[in-house]
Amino acid sequence: MLLECCVDNVGSALTASVSGADRLELCANLIIGGTTPDINLFYAVKEKTKELGTKINVLIRPRFGDFCYSDDEFEIILKDAEMFYKAGADGLVFGALNADGSVDEEKMRAFTCAANGLPITFHRAFDVSNDAFEALDALKRVGVSTLLTSGQKSSALEGFELIKELVRISGDIVIMPGGGVNSSNLKRLAQCGASAYHMSGKKIEQSRMRYRKADVPMGIPGFDEFTLWMCDGEEIKRARYILDTI
Repeated sequence: MLLECCVDNVGSALTASVSGADRLELCANLIIGGTTPDINLFYAVKEKTKELGTKINVLIRPRFGDFCYSDDEFEIILKDAEMFYKAGADGLVFGALNADGSVDEEKMRAFTCAANGLPITFHRAFDVSNDAFEALDALKRVGVSTLLTSGQKSSALEGFELIKELVRISGDIVIMPGGGVNSSNLKRLAQCGASAYHMSGKKIEQSRMRYRKADVPMGIPGFDEFTLWMCDGEEIKRARYILDTI
């Protein structure tokens, strides 16, 4: 039972690793679903966790929003894939769709080449594809190793029935439930038969800033810029225990 934790900073990466995560999905900007991390963040996480043996998969996503990428965006995506391959990533996380909601097999094949043999996880772009079963067939054709999915619902618990069916017909692709996964629902989710699970296990911490000028937003109005999303080590330990006892 593999436990993957999604993190976007060094502290969360170390906490997840010491608390029982087998693998990290490293990204930036977890609050907006994650984007491609800075290469120096990757190096820092790799250095801090190397004694623990935690694998690091890197999310390649150049921007917030949908997964229909322009040629200019895809050029950056390919360069990032090659960069993290050379930097020593254990795997890459990526997904591309056509405008009609189908898997963009051409871009996925090009990405696979740029990854130079690294395992590829197709992320939750799958959950907004137009047909789950056609998408799975496409992923088999392009050589994806893992599919991260909430079963085309807002959470894996809501998408349980589809996830269970995907596990049954997945062949060589590892189906990894993700989206709202936590220690309180993990035992139920495990009944789908999957062998890998994805969670952030996040908690909200207050910024160290004492002076707060709250009426001048630096980004999207309404976002609280004085809170941080951090990995909750105790939650990861609870999840690890549940998976170990199933």
